[in-house]
Order: sequence, then structure tokens, then C-alpha cells
Amino acid sequence: MLSVKKVERLSKKGRYYDGGNGGVRGLCLQIGKGGAKSWLLRFQLHGKKRWMGLGSARDVPLAVAREKARAARLRLSEDIDPLEVRQADRAKRAQEQAQRITFREAARKCWEANSPSWSNRRHTDQFINTLRDYAFPIIGNLDVAAIDTPDVLRVCEQRLEASRGNPGGSFWNVRTQTASRTRNRIERVLDYAVVRGHRPPGPNPARWTNHLDQALPDPSEVASTDHHRALPWQEIPAFMAKLNAHPGVAARALAFLVLTAGRTSEVLGAKWRPEINFEQATWKVPAGRMKARTEHEVPLSSAAIALLKGLPTEAGNEFVFIGTHAGAALNTSSMNRVISRLGYAETVTPHGLRSSFRTWAGEATNFPREVAEHALAHAVGNKTERAYSRTKLFSKRRQLMEAWARYCMSPPAKESGKVVPLRGNA
Repeated sequence: MLSVKKVERLSKKGRYYDGGNGGVRGLCLQIGKGGAKSWLLRFQLHGKKRWMGLGSARDVPLAVAREKARAARLRLSEDIDPLEVRQADRAKRAQEQAQRITFREAARKCWEANSPSWSNRRHTDQFINTLRDYAFPIIGNLDVAAIDTPDVLRVCEQRLEASRGNPGGSFWNVRTQTASRTRNRIERVLDYAVVRGHRPPGPNPARWTNHLDQALPDPSEVASTDHHRALPWQEIPAFMAKLNAHPGVAARALAFLVLTAGRTSEVLGAKWRPEINFEQATWKVPAGRMKARTEHEVPLSSAAIALLKGLPTEAGNEFVFIGTHAGAALNTSSMNRVISRLGYAETVTPHGLRSSFRTWAGEATNFPREVAEHALAHAVGNKTERAYSRTKLFSKRRQLMEAWARYCMSPPAKESGKVVPLRGNA
């Protein structure tokens, strides 16, 4: 039987077995040329002699070598080949290592995989930007498989310094809407990691219902929802008068947005062909640029047509509203800059102007609700109703948009005057 001192003393090339009381049958110390010592286990399975290495004697003490040998012998007693078990374990660890990625890597993979399906470029950028700013500094380098509830809470409750007019304090309390969106995006990344095999299946630690809602106050109770700032419809003619007097393509793009009740991404991405049809006075927005991912045909009013015909063009540039760089469209911040220059930065957003149109249609006209909703490319009715309704009320929408354009281009009401609602035909 081998002993610790004997293992240290032996130096001659050969194999020295650990037989006898206290030893393990088949375990031996192998000394190679040059004096290198290692542990081997000799066994026989199904009539075949096998050798199993148990590590270097320099790193594995005798007691540990015996434990390994006994574990292998136990498997042999159950007719299990310990060498096959070890190979399977190594393959599993190698696979797990290959699947192991950080939260930062998982987030970027999730973003890249899903961004083609997001029609709004601004929202696409916000997905990764909020994670970059608020999640990556805290959990970005963690194995995505190891992230748990305390890690998510550390992101949500991190301390922020006061900046840009925002007070300092807990992320969840002072940037509530952004914090809530960040939590939602963490949840989405972790779900992605499960599907891709980077994280074991199980409850998502970033989920809200019946989980984080027990630890964090409801966002609606912390801060009121920040709706898009919308101009009262009564002030639209005055706004349009200032806008029409303002030079530049960005101002024309914003005016076109008002006249068509379109979204920023739809307008800025507009192309002459095949979208604009002057003969039929229509603008077909492809599904890829629509929020609902279905093509939307917009009836163009005479004011919208006149605006389009007065736009500058650029050889080789397919965009309706050309940007400052050759071949490019206007950037997403161009409309906001115009709004700011006109003095409406605190009261108007491009998206909020859609709300102005919708309120006008509901309060100042007799057009049915469904006509206004279709004009905004909203889904009308429940799933069953939509299945039976195939019409988009195009002819009525043309009447509505022409009435809206006439109102937008009408002389602004005097401050002392009274606004007279425009009544359209149903």
C-alpha cells in the first residue's frame, strides 16, 4: 500500500500499486522518464482492460486520488464505464462554456435579432441605449445565466445624480418611465437568453406581475404617465401659419406630417417612388415602416399635393424630404428643432400633433369615429370585428383629410375671437 512519504520518496521509473488494507484496487502511481509522477486506475470492463488517468501526483494528493478511484470503482460495480462518464461530463462543460455569454452580449444579440421587426428607428435605438446607460454598468459583465432578482433590483434602484433638470435619487423614483422600460427590456433579454440556450429555463427574475411588483411601487403611483405633448386643435391654424412661414425642408416635412396625421418615421422615410402618386393623390406607406406592419394608403389633400410639388429634389436621392447629406433623408431630430425654433418646445411633439388631429375630428366634425381611426392607421374594433370588416373607408377618409387641410390652412383666429368648429359630412 502506498503512503504519502512513499509517494514522495519513490523516483524510479515504473508503476507502484496501492494494494492492501486501506488502498484501492487498481490504483497506481506511475513514474515516467524524467521523474514525472501521475495517478492511474487500472480496471477491466466487459473483458477489456482499461486505464484511467486521475491527474498529476504533484496536484492530486494520495487521499484525493483514492477518492477518485473509489468513485470510479462504484460506477464499475453498476456496470458503468467511468471513462465514458468523464468524457460526457467534459463535453457537457464544454457546451456550457460555449453557451456562456455576458448580459451585455446577450442584450446586443437580442437587439440585433429583433430590431429588423421594429418600424421606429428611434425606439430601436432606445432599446439598446437604455440598457447601455442603466443596466450594463451594473450587470453587463455578469453571466446572463447567473442574473437573479437582486441583480435586477440593483439596476432599478441604483442611485442617480441630478442632471438636466432632473432630481437625483433612486432610478425607479426619479426616472420612473425610463426605469420601467429598462426593466421590461431586461426581461426581454433574459427571455431571449433562455430560448437561445444561454440561460436555463425558469421564472424570469425581471418579470413584473406577482414578482417585482411586490418590491417596487407601481410606476403609475410614482409618476404620472408622460403623454406626448399635443397642441389644442384650436391652435393648429396659428401653428401652421408660423410653420409655413419657416424656411427649410424640415419645416415642410413637419407640415406634411400635420396634413397627413402621419408618424415621424413614416414621413421622414417617404420615397417618391413607388409611394407618392400624384395622379391618384395618394401616398402608400409600405408595411415595413408602419407600426402595425401593414401597408397604409393615405389620401393626399390638395394642400399636401401642393406642398409636395414645391419641395426641392436631389439627383439620385429617392427620399421626399432630403437631408443635409447627399442621398440621405432628414434625421429624426429635424422636426423637433423646427418646433423649438417656433417656440413650441414645451407644448408640442411631432407625435402629439396626431392627437391634435384626432381631437379635432371628434369635437369639430361629424365624421364617424372609425374614419378618424383609420386615418391614423389604428386597428378599429375587436379581432372579430376586424375579421369581417375589409374596408378602410378610403373615400370618407379623403373627405376627412381635405376638411382637415382646409382647417389647418385657414386664417388663425384672433385671440379675442371665437373659434367656430368646422362640421364635415358623415
